Amino acid sequence: MRKIYLLLLPVLFLAAKCTEENAADLPNIVLINVDDLGWKDVGFNGSRYYETPNLDRLAKESVRFTNAYAGAANCAPSRACMMSGQNTPRHGIYTVGSSERGNAKTRRIIPTLNTLELPTEQLTLAEALKTHGYTSCSIGKWHLGDDPRTQGFDENVAGTKAGHPKSYFSPYKNPNLPDGPDGEYLTDRITTEAIDFIETNKEKPFFLYLPFFTIHTPLQGKEALVEKYKKKEKLDGQGRNPNYAAMVETMDASVGRILTTLDELKLDNTILIFTSDNGGISFQSRQHPLRAGKGSYYEGGIRVPLLVRWKTKIKKAWTTEMPVTNMDFFPTLLDLIGIEKPADKLLDGHSLANVLLKQEVMEERPLFWHFPIYLQAYRVGGDESRDSLFRTRPGSVVRLGDWKLHQYFEDGALELYNLKEDVGEKNNLASANPDKVAELLDVLDEWRTSTNAPVPTVANPDYVEDFVPKPRKRG
Repeated sequence: MRKIYLLLLPVLFLAAKCTEENAADLPNIVLINVDDLGWKDVGFNGSRYYETPNLDRLAKESVRFTNAYAGAANCAPSRACMMSGQNTPRHGIYTVGSSERGNAKTRRIIPTLNTLELPTEQLTLAEALKTHGYTSCSIGKWHLGDDPRTQGFDENVAGTKAGHPKSYFSPYKNPNLPDGPDGEYLTDRITTEAIDFIETNKEKPFFLYLPFFTIHTPLQGKEALVEKYKKKEKLDGQGRNPNYAAMVETMDASVGRILTTLDELKLDNTILIFTSDNGGISFQSRQHPLRAGKGSYYEGGIRVPLLVRWKTKIKKAWTTEMPVTNMDFFPTLLDLIGIEKPADKLLDGHSLANVLLKQEVMEERPLFWHFPIYLQAYRVGGDESRDSLFRTRPGSVVRLGDWKLHQYFEDGALELYNLKEDVGEKNNLASANPDKVAELLDVLDEWRTSTNAPVPTVANPDYVEDFVPKPRKRG
């Protein structure tokens, strides 16, 4: 028996050595997901107000997607789409909290019930990576359940079901983040935790999911930066809130610290993705030329910044107008790493591997959004939405090529836009292009049928035709 064991030792050693070598070849993954950062809130997408030098530098080292989309227009559903690789009808998360948002007397139909948490049986990106040797950590906002460790992450720092922090200054009162010294700033602390994770795991493949809480409310910037932006001239509908601007700059500095850490540790074999979970809050920070913002399915609510850098494989920075979605991250990362998609896992996204590595042009495909729910206005008449009371009323959207169709369930209204000519969605071409409307409606209907997407039709008995709610008092 001892003789057999001794003969097996070289085989076992070689097998272990091969496993270690294979693991060493695997790229690290850093996925930075900023909360409520609008498409136009960064310099590389044209902002002349916010100061984002680190992100602008990253853009010059990355593939930049100018037509990148979140899977939904607000926090929880967008994150569920990204982590599961599936669209909203498959996981049932359409919004945050109740789908019956806004005054009941102004809602014509009863919206679809909302799911509050991503089911634990749902295979996530973290779980798929874990089966191939990745150590993973979520640092920041989770918002899909109590703890990301139930969804495949090995470590959790600060993640809870909460959608925003109680305070950006310590004490944080977060059960999964010990308080720091009084006055410590949350974004800085999250970044320090991320750097500690990178340094600890630099010798093995890791997946760092870094969902900053910022720039979600409460809007609380560092005092010196707030004073700086109070003195800065407002531009292009941006600069209305100096706290918002200060938070953007602090986030940018934090991304700079992550980039410096990766460079100093020579972790060039790292796929770094930078994006946002949805558009910015419109009345706080206009996204022009895009219309509206967070909670709306006009471009300002769903188009987001997206950069992808991989120093060892993507040798040249370039920009593409190809429409993509955060549901593409799941299949793309599996493809780039060489992991086969689990046979029983249905993914709504498409792999962008050949786009990133070979600059291939992907075949034109429709992108879908489904929101059988209501989201009340942030500021009545100030959100650039379809009507003054809601950012979103129940409906669906499809984009195919340059064309984008909105369909509303309450009244059957249709809006058709050519984004190449009218990215601000100002000129509804539905009546002038009935054939294009019919084509896109067929595409949309077929998709809804294939995904069992619920379409609410039951009239709301509390609806009052001419009811005008009283304006909310603002303190």
